Amino acid sequence: MTHDSAPDLLVLHAVRITGFADTPVIARRYGLDAAETKETLYDAEARGWVQHSAFAGTGGWSLTERGRTENERLLAADLAAAGGGGEVRDVYREFLPLNALLQRACTDWQIRPTDGDRLAGNDHSDPSWDARVLDDLAVVGRGLLPLSDRLGRVLARFRGYDARFASALARARAGEVAWVDRTDVDSCHRVWFELHEDLIATLGIDRHTEP
Repeated sequence: MTHDSAPDLLVLHAVRITGFADTPVIARRYGLDAAETKETLYDAEARGWVQHSAFAGTGGWSLTERGRTENERLLAADLAAAGGGGEVRDVYREFLPLNALLQRACTDWQIRPTDGDRLAGNDHSDPSWDARVLDDLAVVGRGLLPLSDRLGRVLARFRGYDARFASALARARAGEVAWVDRTDVDSCHRVWFELHEDLIATLGIDRHTEP
């Protein structure tokens, strides 16, 4: 039976995987009540787990180091309660080859070498080049489907990554180039980054020492 995480954990975890976001975005990430999310954030701020900052006309929440430690403690307890640690670790091992393909595809989306410049930016004027990259992303998307299903059977908060990735890829195929790698929209890259962060946080893996 799928395990539902506590709202307090979901609020703190939403701050972590979004990196920096305002209260409505954090509430929407897991379909939480906005008012309750706001109160939870204020409580977490008082405990030194999150901080609010603003610049360039935007404001949002981010985790502190203490908050990161607390998030990982809660996630470990949550995974133990779900009883699916082995399954999540197995999924993570199968995720890594797809992660390498995703990274290569995003690099190819940004860079298209020419005879005179190996690091020339991709101006998206070559439809065959872009089509190949999008086909690689489609392979990633197909690989994500069973992994997302397996994760969602353990922890409900893992649900939805496959649908978000498919939606971003569809927009990219329709000509909206930003939906491959931009970070200010729910692009393929952003969805994948959040899933990666979700997995390593849940398993207590250091991103800098992961295989």
